[in-house]
Amino acid sequence: MQTLIQGAGAFIWPLGFCSFLALYLIIERALALRVSRVAPETVVKAVLAGQLDQVGAADGESVAGRLVQRWKDGASGEVLKAWARHELIRLQRGLHLLDSIVAGAPLLGLLGTVAGLATLFPEQGIPDTQTLTRGVGLALSTTLIGLCIAIPALLAANWLARRLEVLSSRLDVLVEALEMLANLDQIEGQ
Repeated sequence: MQTLIQGAGAFIWPLGFCSFLALYLIIERALALRVSRVAPETVVKAVLAGQLDQVGAADGESVAGRLVQRWKDGASGEVLKAWARHELIRLQRGLHLLDSIVAGAPLLGLLGTVAGLATLFPEQGIPDTQTLTRGVGLALSTTLIGLCIAIPALLAANWLARRLEVLSSRLDVLVEALEMLANLDQIEGQ
């Protein structure tokens, strides 16, 4: 492991930064996209059953709870859908950086590969053994590290995207149920 890190040379710093940032983003978004923080089952069931009085202040910490509260405050129709889109954008926070790491880490590895191979061709002709070893080491190390960052980040990004899609669907159902309740209230009010 030490040889791998030493072999990466100066490229270990940007690759290390990518690694730590990817890990932070994956953990932070995994915690933020929990069902209990976005669309708790109790809130969704209460709205679908038309029992909005069961949605309390404690549920206001979740996205679904905030949407119900906005509906209670009079937001409906396109306004409520706009709030739902706003909440979804907030849930996507940081995922674009994870996508950039997925694309950028292998490119940094490739840049290290090219830099390592470039040292193999000095102006004098054939490189000495130490230069050859250092150049090949840099080429292989940076490529390996870049791929070791990108592959798990890609898997995590896909998992988070799917999780966001499922939660988005739950919020869509919630908003439509609130719309139906608003329409029923208008019919009963006439």
